[in-house]
Amino acid sequence: MNSSDLQNSIDKNRSMERTIIEKRDNTLISSACAGDSRSFARLVSFYEKKVRAFGMGFFKNASDTDDFLQEVFIKVYTHLSSFRGESLFSTWLLRIAYNTAVNSVKRRKEYVSLSDDFEIIDGDLGPEDRQLRKLTALAVREAIAELPERYAVCLDLYFFNDMSHNEISDILDLPVNTVKSHIFRAKKILRDSLADYASM
Repeated sequence: MNSSDLQNSIDKNRSMERTIIEKRDNTLISSACAGDSRSFARLVSFYEKKVRAFGMGFFKNASDTDDFLQEVFIKVYTHLSSFRGESLFSTWLLRIAYNTAVNSVKRRKEYVSLSDDFEIIDGDLGPEDRQLRKLTALAVREAIAELPERYAVCLDLYFFNDMSHNEISDILDLPVNTVKSHIFRAKKILRDSLADYASM
């Protein structure tokens, strides 16, 4: 299988997975809107970890993130009937989460990237290579931490939340071309920052 066939296979599997998730979510949403609290609880269980991780990028402490998480899902529950299925539920949910975070009086002045949890898998590497990988991971975290907030948010949604440009556009209420530009510039800044490590 060549690289093109492999990519096509990956895209096909990803599309099938999204279709399955979309059908699951829409079924739960319909039941929740009809008054089934267990269906809403299941929705929360599927997305709580993602929303919590997103919140940690803004607040960087468990207490504020817990408050944020509760506020987000209260808003989701209150407005669930307004979800029209024009986007994935996860996109709609993260837009609520983003707006809640940026409008919160508790919000940190600086966004802290989810890359704080970024790790490079060691596998069967020897001690010297493991140390090199740790230093590389540290360099990546430091480089992302220096990105402008608008770039860091787009990069996190793209790489750490596997969002498409269109989905990020919906969440951040930015034109698609602006999202693409932010991600492109962020990657260029990272490449320049990590140039020394790339040659190792």
